[in-house]
Amino acid sequence: MTDSLTGVWDGTFVQRHVGMVTFLATLIESGGALAGNITQPCTVPGCPVSTHNASIAGHRSGSAVSFIKRYEPPGHGYGTVSYEGTVNADVTEIDGRWKLPGMMGSGTFLMVRSGKPARAVAAEERAKQPVR
Repeated sequence: MTDSLTGVWDGTFVQRHVGMVTFLATLIESGGALAGNITQPCTVPGCPVSTHNASIAGHRSGSAVSFIKRYEPPGHGYGTVSYEGTVNADVTEIDGRWKLPGMMGSGTFLMVRSGKPARAVAAEERAKQPVR
């Protein structure tokens, strides 16, 4: 596995009164700088769009990752969100917290490098097979 965060990540975040929300992130890491985009469903009742797109900009220093998610276009209760987390030693998961500006809200998030779950399931299935 590469040490770079560049790639596609499957993510979830937990939001009070909504529950778990899934998202898809594409990250590009260059010299510690992070850029990319996120696509996620709208969770606001009566939202006129089903999917929101957001850009991300941030940085990574060792295992610490932080970025700002900026919805494009903003609106419908969506603007900017700050994320701070830690990448695991295998560079396959980023776990941390998100926060809205001011005291509007916060919660947890988890991002898993896309394709990792499929490999884990395949390895688990092989482990269940009887030894000959």
